[in-house]
Order: sequence, then structure tokens, then C-alpha cells
Amino acid sequence: GFGKVADLPAFEKAGLQIFVSDARANGYDFEKPLDEAVVRRNIQSLARDVGSSPAAIGFMLRDEPHARAMPSLGLVARVIQEYMPGKWPYVNLFPVRVSVERMGTPTYQEYVRLLIDTIHQPFLSYDNYSLVGGQMLDPFYTNLEVVRRISVETGVPFWNCVLSNAHFNYMENTDATYHLQAYATMAHGARGIQYFSYFTWSNGNYRLGPIDQFGNKTPSWDMLRRVNNEIHALAPTLKKLKSTGVFHYPDVPPDCRPLSESKLVQSVEMRQRFVVPPIQGRFLVGEFVDDQGRPYLMLVNKDLNNSFQYRIDLKKSGGKLIHVSQYSGREEPFGYEMDWVAPGAGHLFRIE
Repeated sequence: GFGKVADLPAFEKAGLQIFVSDARANGYDFEKPLDEAVVRRNIQSLARDVGSSPAAIGFMLRDEPHARAMPSLGLVARVIQEYMPGKWPYVNLFPVRVSVERMGTPTYQEYVRLLIDTIHQPFLSYDNYSLVGGQMLDPFYTNLEVVRRISVETGVPFWNCVLSNAHFNYMENTDATYHLQAYATMAHGARGIQYFSYFTWSNGNYRLGPIDQFGNKTPSWDMLRRVNNEIHALAPTLKKLKSTGVFHYPDVPPDCRPLSESKLVQSVEMRQRFVVPPIQGRFLVGEFVDDQGRPYLMLVNKDLNNSFQYRIDLKKSGGKLIHVSQYSGREEPFGYEMDWVAPGAGHLFRIE
């Protein structure tokens, strides 16, 4: 998260790393040209105060900037690197659904590439909140696919900032909303998941962040811990994998790809028991390869309300699914009662 210079000793003691938020790094009108001499004096002063603190991973510069802010953001990012090599700038981008006027570029792809080409941030970061009316809206998946493709093309990893509170007309958190956001992000090959927000804001209709306005844990706190423990178990495997494609069935969001284009999966059957009429399963499949050329896949249930029993038919004759446990992180035989996926959840497999 973000913190102040004065709080670095507390974060060091807790073993945490933060992006420092300080006016010397982000207190500028970035949409106008900056005086480099002023920026240098400010960053030099900030470097003295931060010192060698291991708690400072980098510096918060701007959330959701217009394209015309990118050159000035790039200047500050460059000067930070000169005075504090290895410290990261943090700029988080708009979602794909915003207008051309708000972004300032003809296409969203051009907007995202400014983070690489102008700011030289070592990771892509964006947010897209699309949990509305009991479902995940398609722009969530479109955004993941667009950023995934740019990440694969450029070799720059990406982070996704997802919802961990309810506000405006975004729906209340459930285990399913946390899981779907996390598993869909992992299935697209992301290297970071961020949450908005940990503390619940005290204005408007903000509610159900992990910590409420009185400093107490809400039910979201345990939901967040559960999904984070699963991410922690899968991360050692996932960080070794390279994304090769993501495929949807039966409906395909804009700019995404159908299951028929999968290189690994022939079909997936999803069914239920004791439900009349049966509900159509909706899912995505993320495909990967490791550095030994071994294929992996992640099946994600896009339904926020229903569990499904499933069967995956592979294109490779005689191919065998080896399950990677989301609880232990270890490979295990795929067997009895493991072929059920919870609402929003996912399962990772190596294909043998």
C-alpha cells in the first residue's frame, strides 16, 4: 500500500514494503511541464529522508492520469531512478471503458503503452471495477486481455487492482467476488493483485472494506485472507509460467477469444445436481507454459452464484491432468470430488 516517510520504521518492524506518498514526488500539476531543477531538489531531499529503508519499494506518483500528464510523470520517475536506483514509480491507469477524452489517446492500447514508453515503469498497473447487479461485466475481461497481450508483447509484467469494498452501485463483497477477481487475474498471467481498499472510506456509501470506518474487521477481512492464502499457495507455480492464451465459453467478451481457439482444451462440460432447470456454465480457461515447455491450464468459473461439476477434455490424446492444490501448492492426483468448482473459483492443472 501507500504510506508516509515518517511511518517507514513501523513498516520495517512489521516486515512490510510500501510505496511512499510524499508531495516531493507527487505534489505537482503533472499535466503541465515541470521545472527539472525543482524536481531534482525535491527528490534529492526525499532520498535523504528515505535513506536505505527496506520498507520503501518505491513512490506513489499518480492514479488514473490523462495522457498529457505522462511526460511530467516520466521526468519524476527518471529523477527518482537517478537518486534512488531500484526504487519503483507507481502510476495506476484508467480502465478500458473510459472515454478517449479522459485518457487522451486514440486507443486504450496506446494509453497503456505510455506507462512503458514514457514512464518506464517496470510493471503495468490498472483498475477495472465491474461487479454490478450480481455479475461481472464484460469490460473486466476485456481489460485483462488487452493488458495481458501488451504484457506478453513487451515482457513487462502486469498488476490488476480489484474491488475489496462496495461503493456507488458496485455489489457487496462475497467469497465469490473475491475469488473471481483473483482467479481471472491469475488465469491471465498477472504478477500482482491489488485491492481497493483495505480501510473503508468514510464518505458516501462506502462499506464492507476489510476494515470498517471504526477500525473493526468486517466479514470481508476473512474473505480476503482466504483468497490471499490460495494465491500464496499457487504463486510459486504461477510465477514460473508464461501466459499463452485465455479463452471463454460460451459467451466471449469484446477483444477476447473463444474456447474453440484453445490449443490445449477440446471442451469443458459443466453440470449441476438437484437443479431444475439446469444452469448453463460460464467459464474461462487460461493457458500457460513453463520453462521446460510443459503446458498448464487454469479453469475459472465465471458464475458468481453457482457451483459446477466439470469435465475437461484435452486435445492431446492420452493427456492427464495433474492438479496443483490451492491449499498446499503441491501437485496431486486429480480424483474423487475434486471436479467441483465453487462460484468465482478456479483450478490450476499441469498437463502430463
